[in-house]
Amino acid sequence: MTQTNDALQIIKRGCDELLVEQELVEKLATGRPLRVKAGFDPTAPDLHLGHTVLLNKLRQFQELGHEAMFLIGDFTGMIGDPTGKNVTRKPLTRDDVIENARSYEQQIFKILDPEKTLVMFNSSWMGAMSASDLIGLAAKHTVARMLERDDFQKRYGSGQPIAIHEFLYPLIQGYDSVAMKADVELGGTDQKFNLLVGRELQKHFGQPPQVVLTMPILEGLDGVNKMSKSLGNYIGIHEKPSDMFGKLMSVSDDLMWRYIELLSFQPLAQMAQWKKETGEGRNPRDIKVLFAQEIVARFHSKADADAALADFDARFRQGAMPDEMPEVSFPGGADGLPISQALKQAGLSASTSDALRMIDQGGVKLDGEKLSDKTLKLKSGETVVAQVGKRKFARISVV
Repeated sequence: MTQTNDALQIIKRGCDELLVEQELVEKLATGRPLRVKAGFDPTAPDLHLGHTVLLNKLRQFQELGHEAMFLIGDFTGMIGDPTGKNVTRKPLTRDDVIENARSYEQQIFKILDPEKTLVMFNSSWMGAMSASDLIGLAAKHTVARMLERDDFQKRYGSGQPIAIHEFLYPLIQGYDSVAMKADVELGGTDQKFNLLVGRELQKHFGQPPQVVLTMPILEGLDGVNKMSKSLGNYIGIHEKPSDMFGKLMSVSDDLMWRYIELLSFQPLAQMAQWKKETGEGRNPRDIKVLFAQEIVARFHSKADADAALADFDARFRQGAMPDEMPEVSFPGGADGLPISQALKQAGLSASTSDALRMIDQGGVKLDGEKLSDKTLKLKSGETVVAQVGKRKFARISVV
């Protein structure tokens, strides 16, 4: 039982909710490799660090000897996941989905062991399903149950339209678990409803219900919104080492701990030691450097991580960047926040005209790079370190 308890502690690291924990204990106690599912709709060509929260957990299951099943939702991707949306989501074309799926296959093995990963596509079974099969599947859930979902409930209550195909999405995601005979399904906290549908459908089809493990949604660089490419607050796993390193170093000291908990492979004991040291006066920047190097090395190489640190030192530390600086946030609006207004509102310039003059004179830097574009607008979700002259700094977030 000690081995089961040890495995359970690893599995529960960073997780938000485990349903039902006792069922997982019983599955682990059998000693057989569990079939662990994590699904991703290929809605964009590139993965970012927010996506890797689930991939990291899937890797942990692999290291414990279980079978990782990476599901590419090439069928559901054409529906569009309605989770958290207040409008009907535009479906992707088949060509878009196929192109993005190929990209996903290449990227996931930055984390997962390809020899121990089963990559599956839900079009394999959904494409073969007849119209009568789909109607039969739809008969296994009610409209009342669907409207229990918070986002559907809000849209229905406010008169926002809900298309019939959006009700199909949770059913198809749930049926994926039936087709894959999943023992465990991983998902973000926003996916809980869909994951529980999987449990119910497995019961309908005579299978033991899967255990549901939800992971927190990783905030983006702004520390507020979910990491998203559309918001510009993301760190892509294919970004240049120096860009990745710089973005990680721009994360606030408070948010740093959440990133470490969800993204680092360091043991919990090491994290506890770092927290103890910072509580005793060690500069959090030192920990942030170690973490940034770990992430860059994972997606590039140790040499790239060392070079990124050297580049960061050259651009920031040798430029006398202070360890602490004001952190401010401003609304960006639909078109973004003009850089001159951002500098003024952050207290780095006396006026917008003063900000524009400083840009003309080469006295403004963003993330260590000299700024020359006076028309630049900071997008919602974007965070930058702004420097005016030699001594004025501020970390500016646009929300």
